[in-house]
Formats: sequence, C-alpha cells, structure tokens
Amino acid sequence: MIVNLGLALYGIFFRPSMIKKIIALTILGDTANTFAIILGYRRWPSPKTPSRPPVLVNYTDATPDTLKEFVGRAVDPLPQALVLTAIVIGLAVTLFMVFLTLQIYRAYGTTDMRKIKKLKG
Repeated sequence: MIVNLGLALYGIFFRPSMIKKIIALTILGDTANTFAIILGYRRWPSPKTPSRPPVLVNYTDATPDTLKEFVGRAVDPLPQALVLTAIVIGLAVTLFMVFLTLQIYRAYGTTDMRKIKKLKG
C-alpha cells in the first residue's frame, strides 16, 4: 500500500503527461479506498471460533448474549458506505479530467504539461 501511495504521488507530481497524472490519481484514490476498507475490518474473536457471518435473523428473539456476539462480529458499515461514495465521486472526477485532457489535446496537440506551459506564452 505504501508502494502504491509513493507511485501515485510520483506520477502526480513528477510526470508531465496529463494522461499519466490521471492514471496516478486513480491509483491514489484506489489506495485510499483500500485503506478505508482495511480500517473497517474486524478480526474474529479467536482462531477457534467458527467462521460464520454475523447474521441476526430475528431481533425480537435475540438474547443479550446473541446481541453481544453480533456486535462483536459485525463489520463497521461506515467505511464501506464512504468507500462506495468515494468510488462514485472518483469516477466523476476521472471522467471530468479525461474530458479536460481531450479538450487540451484538441487545442494544443499535446498532453505534455511542459510543452503546454511553453505554448501559453
């Protein structure tokens, strides 16, 4: 994950091609999303416990012990919801950057930021 982060930051700051910058920004977003999912993960209480998912079939018949077990095994849904939102926003931002890159290529004939700065005057 640290390698992905370093690769993405290198691509964003040191690569002159806008297409490579878009790819690096996508890698950065995917790395952040993976990190958020890892933060929401919960380990099983012990290696001897059976690996069954935390499903609460009927809340009215639940005892305090089953509720405690359910809460102990359940995964935090907030990081998953935030990652889904981040994926949608990341897709929109990526498509917008691709559109801008296409327009810049049509106007200047290149996606190299160094050449575009020289053409600007």
